Amino acid sequence: MDQPLAFPLDIPVRGRLQALHAQLRAAILDGRLRAGQTLPSTRALATSLGVSRNTVVAAYDLLLSEGYVVSRQGAGYVVAHVGSGQASTPRVTGAAEMRLQPRWRDARMSTPMNALPPTRYDLRVGLPDISRFPFEAWRKLSARALRALSRDMSAYDAAEGRLALREAIAGHVSFTRAVSCSAADIMVTGGAQQAFDLLARILVTPGQTIVAVEDPGYPPLRAAFEAAGARVVPVPIDEEGLIVERIPPEARVVYVTPSHQFPAGMAMTPARRAALLDFARRQGAVIVEDDYDGEFRYGERPLDALQTLDREGTVFYVGTFSKSLFPSLRLGYVVAPAWAMAALGSVRQLADRHSDLLAQDTLALFIAEGHLARHVRKMRRIYAERRDALLEGLARHAVEALRPLASDAGLHIAAELVWPVDASQLVRDAVAKDVRIEALSEYAVGQTTPNGLVFGLGSVPATRMDEVARLLADLLEAYRPR
Repeated sequence: MDQPLAFPLDIPVRGRLQALHAQLRAAILDGRLRAGQTLPSTRALATSLGVSRNTVVAAYDLLLSEGYVVSRQGAGYVVAHVGSGQASTPRVTGAAEMRLQPRWRDARMSTPMNALPPTRYDLRVGLPDISRFPFEAWRKLSARALRALSRDMSAYDAAEGRLALREAIAGHVSFTRAVSCSAADIMVTGGAQQAFDLLARILVTPGQTIVAVEDPGYPPLRAAFEAAGARVVPVPIDEEGLIVERIPPEARVVYVTPSHQFPAGMAMTPARRAALLDFARRQGAVIVEDDYDGEFRYGERPLDALQTLDREGTVFYVGTFSKSLFPSLRLGYVVAPAWAMAALGSVRQLADRHSDLLAQDTLALFIAEGHLARHVRKMRRIYAERRDALLEGLARHAVEALRPLASDAGLHIAAELVWPVDASQLVRDAVAKDVRIEALSEYAVGQTTPNGLVFGLGSVPATRMDEVARLLADLLEAYRPR
């Protein structure tokens, strides 16, 4: 028989999963839930708290992935031993919190993407298919790079990155995206996120600078600029991309994903691109162009990058290799106007001086010998097949409930919910069917919250997409308008 918990749990109306997980975790850490104690069954706890069973399942799964509980056959979830080697969060008093900058007093470590329990169908955004990556070629190039590097490892390297890699990147983006640049215009970074952090440091005057961002948009970018002291203003999008006339006139930085809007998927039209560049010229603003997966284009010839069209030195073009290669390769880059390179180099030296030299040298060889171009061509074909299969499956099984949004590029597609169903609830329902998807609303901050779903293409083969669509249609059937 299930034993109730000996202490109350306070579960709010919103954020129930996060609240339940945090309170159970705290109870384990402070000893109210002892090692070896069996937790109530998911059904019993859900009933006692008045929440869905999926919420309790998800909270238990998070505790399992973090090592706070173990799953034992016949016994359910059992509290694990929290030893000295396990990460813990002690109770923090108000006085202790005052030692932190106000912004970080309520900070919480995010859960890594690979920490969640595996599901049969994982359609989360940002997960490329690494099973097709030529790791053997990478290993050989890495060994060659290490032999060369070992002959001189006595000094720090240039903040802007290895010359060979910057030359390789310049050639790559010039050929694939028509971005006009040379090695002197490129700063190698620790992924796109470090690029955003460096740009925020050199472009933001704390308490004064207004940054316009797409809504819905990319949360880590918003966080980087807010942490630098900017006032971030969400700007709505439509089927043509960012609505330029809605940008506040006083904005001095505008962040966009024109090749494949994140997360809705449309490409910014030529007229909107011209209008945005004109806005930057008139207002003395700069544009941060994030081309995170524009190499994967499935339709006609891609539109020119904003950086290609820029004649005033207003565009910072940010790229990454986490989608085209693999996420753990923390290398990205910024193609910057000449007037900003010295500032970027200076703040980079304050951060970590430079990226890993072995990874840089290996990537330079990988690009120079044609491996990157071949891999992108191969994966473009594979992702296109998955995209087509998913769209066909949705059209076959869920055409009444879901309307896919136009998208001809990238590693994900989005769809608007036609039926009156909360996308966040549908995401939770899907986990019970061994399917992980995401809600568009997770990426929105403005007053208008989109109600739809986002499907990543990196982890599910084309042959399984119809099954995904069918399972989703079965879930949606419960919400069919009567």
